[in-house]
Amino acid sequence: MTRRVVVTGVGLVSALGVGTEETWQNLLAGRNGVGPITRFDPTGFGCTFAAEVKGFDPLQFIEKKELKKMGLFIQFGLAATQFALEQAQLKITPDIAERVGVYIGSGIGGFDVIEREHTALMQGGPRRISPFFIPASIVNLASGFVSIRWGAKGPNSATCTACSSSAHAVGDSYKLIARCDADVMICGGAEAAITPMGVGGFAAMRALSTRNDAPEKASRPFDRDRDGFVIGEGAGILILEELGFALRRGAPIVAEVVGYGMSGDAYHITAPSEDGNGAVRVMRNALADAKVLPEQVDYINAHGTSTPFNDKIETLAIKQVFGEHAHQLAVSSTKSMTGHLLGAAGGLETAITALALRDQIIPPTINYEHPDPECDLDYVPNQARPAALEYALSNSFGFGGTNAALLLKRYRA
Repeated sequence: MTRRVVVTGVGLVSALGVGTEETWQNLLAGRNGVGPITRFDPTGFGCTFAAEVKGFDPLQFIEKKELKKMGLFIQFGLAATQFALEQAQLKITPDIAERVGVYIGSGIGGFDVIEREHTALMQGGPRRISPFFIPASIVNLASGFVSIRWGAKGPNSATCTACSSSAHAVGDSYKLIARCDADVMICGGAEAAITPMGVGGFAAMRALSTRNDAPEKASRPFDRDRDGFVIGEGAGILILEELGFALRRGAPIVAEVVGYGMSGDAYHITAPSEDGNGAVRVMRNALADAKVLPEQVDYINAHGTSTPFNDKIETLAIKQVFGEHAHQLAVSSTKSMTGHLLGAAGGLETAITALALRDQIIPPTINYEHPDPECDLDYVPNQARPAALEYALSNSFGFGGTNAALLLKRYRA
């Protein structure tokens, strides 16, 4: 028998706040986390703005001597994990340590460290490369540092599936618990790619918005005048637990995870298939996994990147999966406020979906001003909306045609 899996803790670090409730309340208020880039001088770049995490002091979460061993994405991951564990009221003691795992994804890892150490190499030769360069930058070290810091000795892994990375991490963790390979999983994603190479690379692809004169209006998913995504950073971490384990320790339960879908487009390295086939199949796979009918779903936290092609194709796919019910669904993209966290997007947005179910309220899609005839669903424009939510879906689609969908349910005993 498959075991029930619940969310007991959520940890968020984003452009809207360093902390779960700060980020959540700013999302519900429709605040915008986008502004001019301060991480480096963006003069000469096609895009000069991003959704940076503001006021982050790593020394609140990490000992000073440890910082040189970690890229910024790892620091974000540790902070978000601390928030999630605090919300879950979970202490990992030796008697449960082997049943507690960690699974944190990242699309890129320590881009900041890679660029810094390459500069050291070019300016001073190979002896100037830090001995911590590799562990500070590789993707799985977010999971590694979390495991070491809190003594989690269960399954330890990491995904690197572009913008689906952390959604896959959460989905895989759900399955590990459901099939009894763990009782608790610390899972999600972390990303810190607001660097010259990160911004410059996406700008060279013409994937980023170039609304440099009004950056706060740049992330506008499903709006007619969208012109590209806004790069963001941060982390979204969830604590998943087997229901019985959570109940025995009196844990607070945020929501229940009931379905997980995966699919591949097999189409193009960066573009979704024009008929939305990959997105259609991944949503259907999540519904089938949960044995839930399309008309039972109340809300979709969309991938909603604010690129012309993605938003049109995701809308098309939702209509194919949900039929007439698609027009009764609420669909919103919180990337309009947080920017696109790349590999951390799915962790952040699955966590947001869980909070929406907990509080029975839908965060908005801000900057929605001009309806697009090809995007004709209810995108919860500009203001949060109280709603009776039973089931909610979170979509994540990545370069290489890799897709993930997670179906969550309002928790009922």
